[in-house]
Amino acid sequence: MPPISSVDVIINATSGFQDKEEVRRRLQELFTASGVEARISIAQTGRQVDELARSAARSSAEVIVAGGGDGTISTIASAIIECGSDKVLGVVPLGTLNHFAQDLHIPLAPDEAARVILAGYKARIDVGEVNGRIFLNNSSLGLYPTIVREREKQQRLGFGKWPAFAWAALTVLRRYPFLDARLIVAGAQLNCRTPFVFIGNNEYAMEVFKIGHRKGLNGGKLSLYITNRIGRLGLIRLGLRALFGRLRNEKDFVAMTTDEVKIETHRKHLRVAFDGEIDILKTPLHYRARPHLLHVIVPEQETE
Repeated sequence: MPPISSVDVIINATSGFQDKEEVRRRLQELFTASGVEARISIAQTGRQVDELARSAARSSAEVIVAGGGDGTISTIASAIIECGSDKVLGVVPLGTLNHFAQDLHIPLAPDEAARVILAGYKARIDVGEVNGRIFLNNSSLGLYPTIVREREKQQRLGFGKWPAFAWAALTVLRRYPFLDARLIVAGAQLNCRTPFVFIGNNEYAMEVFKIGHRKGLNGGKLSLYITNRIGRLGLIRLGLRALFGRLRNEKDFVAMTTDEVKIETHRKHLRVAFDGEIDILKTPLHYRARPHLLHVIVPEQETE
C-alpha cells in the first residue's frame, strides 16, 4: 500500500524548457505503476494554474503536485492556504532556477522528484505574507520588480526570456530609481533611500558559494536586506562582495531577521515581486512570518 493513494498534478506549460507532454506521460506511468490515482492537468497560463489549484484544493486528492518553477509552486501553495485546505504540497521542479526545490533538497529530475512524492515523507514549513499575499521564497521592492516588468514588456515584443532580462536590467539600471521608505522593525524606525528592499522567508546564507540559499524553511523568521543610498558602482561592488561571501561586513548593506516588518512610503501603491511574479499593492506593506503553515512532501532526511 503506497503512503499516498491519490494526487492532483498541475503542470505549467510555460515553465522551463522541458517537453511538458513527455513529463505528463512519464509522471502518469510512475504514479500508476505505484498504485496511485493521478489526475494530471497542463495549464497554459498563470490564471489556469490558479484555477486548477483552487479546484484541486476542494478535491478528494490527498496531495497537490506543482509541476513548474518557483512562481507556479508559490501560486499553488497560496491556493492551498487561502482555501483553508489540509492538502499536502508535492513538488516536481520544472522551472529555470528552482530555488524552493533546491532549498528543500528535492531532486531536480522529474522522475526522482516523483519518487520523493511517492515515498510520502512530510514536513511543515514557514511561508511569508504581505498584505494577505503568500510567498515561499522572497518578496522585493525597487529595482527587481521594475526589471521584471520591463522584461515582460520585451518578451511581448518577441524577445526570449534571458535576452529580455538582460535588456531590461540595462534599461532599469540606466534610470536607477530609488525608493524612499520608512521601515518599522521590532518597534524601531529605519528611514532609508534605497534601490531595493528584499524580504526573505527565513534567512539566506551569506557564505561564499552558498549565497542565495537557505539553511532551512522552518525558523519562523523573515530576513530583511537593504542597501542605503548606493549608486550603480556601489551596487556592482556589493555584487562582487556577495560572490566572495563578504556582504555581512559591507557598511552599505543592512541584514536582519524579524517576525514582521511594516514599510511606509509616500506612494499610495507599490510594485511588489513575489517569487518572481509581480503585482501592485496598496501601501503600507505589512510583512509577517507565518510559521509551519504549509505541509510539503520532502526527501526523508528533510523531515522533522
